[in-house]
Amino acid sequence: MRKNKIAIKLSVYFAIALLTFSIIIGSMFFYLFRNYTIEIHKNELLKYAMSLSNILSTEENRNLSRGMGGYGAYLRFIVDVADTDVWILDKNMELTTAGKGPGMMSGKYNLSGLPPNAEELIMQVLQGETAFSEGFSETLAQPTLTVGTPIKNESGEIIGAVLLHSPIEGTKSAVNKGLSILITSMLLALAITSVLSLFFSYSFTKPLNKMKEVALQLSAGDYAAKCNINQNDEIGELANTIDSLAVRLDEASKESSKLEKLRREFVANISHELRTPITVIRGSLEALHDKVVTDPDKVEEYQIQMINEAKFLERLVSDLLDLSKLQNAEFAIDKSTISINDVISDVTRSATQLANKKNIEIKTKFEDDTINIQGDYGRLRQMFLILIDNAIKFSPNNSTIEILATKNEVSIRDNGPGIDDADLPYIFDRFFKTHGQENKSGTGLGLAIAKQIAERHNIMLTAENNPDGGAKFICKLPRD
Repeated sequence: MRKNKIAIKLSVYFAIALLTFSIIIGSMFFYLFRNYTIEIHKNELLKYAMSLSNILSTEENRNLSRGMGGYGAYLRFIVDVADTDVWILDKNMELTTAGKGPGMMSGKYNLSGLPPNAEELIMQVLQGETAFSEGFSETLAQPTLTVGTPIKNESGEIIGAVLLHSPIEGTKSAVNKGLSILITSMLLALAITSVLSLFFSYSFTKPLNKMKEVALQLSAGDYAAKCNINQNDEIGELANTIDSLAVRLDEASKESSKLEKLRREFVANISHELRTPITVIRGSLEALHDKVVTDPDKVEEYQIQMINEAKFLERLVSDLLDLSKLQNAEFAIDKSTISINDVISDVTRSATQLANKKNIEIKTKFEDDTINIQGDYGRLRQMFLILIDNAIKFSPNNSTIEILATKNEVSIRDNGPGIDDADLPYIFDRFFKTHGQENKSGTGLGLAIAKQIAERHNIMLTAENNPDGGAKFICKLPRD
């Protein structure tokens, strides 16, 4: 299996993020749990200290110098349960009871066994405050927690203080135990999530690898390749974009092949269209030059034929130039507000001379007196003249051509044989010519030029057959 670099990187990133998260959570847990445990121990000591203060405040135990008195059993209970040292001081800051366990003693002691800040704490207690202290005890040789509460008599006078002095080693043991459990849990979670991160990383990168393979196929020219990834996320959108790109590349490839085919056909058609008249002219000139034809009538016939062929060449070259210009987007046409009615009337007058030769009547009808459009008068005149000339060419003698102009479209209808259904999609292609006597002198560029002029004016030019015979060309005018 190929090395999946992205999946490995994602797994490492997940592991680093999880490890960082674990360290932060562990540190916060250790700090908060330690403080919470110490707080609980502090409250517990405070409860015992206050209970002992209340006992010592009674009349029966007021004389603190008498030793253990009736509260010795309670002191031993506190020592056993809370694992603490007890100090009882009078208001003169002298110890009257001190010690731990069965060896607890009564009498007068100094304060050397208390933490260094005990004197300050005792002063706060004798002033009526409940005080706490954390520090290192030389007596216990370890960090300790000290809680002090005042002893008051029935009248509220402060007569002494109770100090509970307890090591926090037990608290640390609980914190360390909790921390070890947390570390074990985090290591187990890290192992499980590492496996899951590998699985999810490879699952995440699987569609990326698929898209990479499709991209390589597209670069190799296989435009039928598809990702076929259905995901409702950015990866799915990227996959759909690549699939759309493949479709467009396939269409572009087919269009490029089609254009290449058209180019070859165009060159072949141009060669054919140019070769025929040139061959005729050359043959006629050679016949005249070599005195093969000497009869005056024949000489004149050859001359007329050469003139006609030269005119055909001139028209072919002119049509090619017009088509080349119109297909060039940089070729500008001069547009102004013109009347479609005026253009059609002008074209009709010119086309009447051609129509009279076949005794064809051109009928025009304008549904509105003002049908204006932004366009080039000369080019639009050329377009309509091509369409009307085409209608005259295919109309039988003694027939009519109907031109109808409305606000939305201009239609030109003839009464000829119509357009073969197989030819209808191609009549606007360059050099496409229908077979027949009527079209033998055409260059095959007229309707292609008309189509280009229409597109440059945002006019949609289409052709169709009439149900009752004949063909109809429709120019849908732009709205604005």
